[in-house]
Amino acid sequence: MASWAKSSPTPRDAPRFNPNQGGRGVGVKSKSDGIPPSRLAFKARPSDKLNPKTFDPFKNSQKHLSPFANLYANGGVPCRLFHGSVKHRLQWDIQPEQVPFNPILVALADGLRETVHPYMFIAETGFKELLEVQNADEKTLPLLPRLAPPLRAALGHDNMSVFERGLAATIQLSDVVGPALTPHLKVLLMPLAKRMMDKKYKERITECLQHLEQNCGRDALPIIKSKVPTYSSIYG
Repeated sequence: MASWAKSSPTPRDAPRFNPNQGGRGVGVKSKSDGIPPSRLAFKARPSDKLNPKTFDPFKNSQKHLSPFANLYANGGVPCRLFHGSVKHRLQWDIQPEQVPFNPILVALADGLRETVHPYMFIAETGFKELLEVQNADEKTLPLLPRLAPPLRAALGHDNMSVFERGLAATIQLSDVVGPALTPHLKVLLMPLAKRMMDKKYKERITECLQHLEQNCGRDALPIIKSKVPTYSSIYG
């Protein structure tokens, strides 16, 4: 092709060919003329409401992702976020009962510190649902030394939502493993002790301590009192 053809500007008013126009003439304009292709590609269709899609982690760049987000984006966590018509839920690739707690439960505990959607929802919901499966106690007991540090990090996080997730996860974990959590109480109590005097945290922390005392047995109270002297036992 001649060199002048490449650099020759197209007249502003020249009709453009649109492959979606079917057999229409060259001079007939489509409703989509003048709309950037990017807007056309993402135009919502009525059927989209009837066919909710799961979250695609590969849609966005994986640069600057946290370790948990990167693990999830690369398929290391066997579940996906399902956008339901009412609320979100997790869709597991395999039955939760068949998910290997080591290392998935530990990875989800690390993810409790996430502050970006959907990773924070995936970590919180995944951790909760795995601890609800049958024989969760037997699967969790060997992992307690690895679960305590990420839970402590969540309990000491500056973000209020992360702190709340850490409390909920700690309470549920104590419900599942009971007295087996006692040797790890000191690790979990350190960040709670620092926040106990803050009014906005006191009620929720007290509730957590009560669960720990009840679930971990008699040996738990002296440990709790050593870290939080103002705590009053539920047994009077």
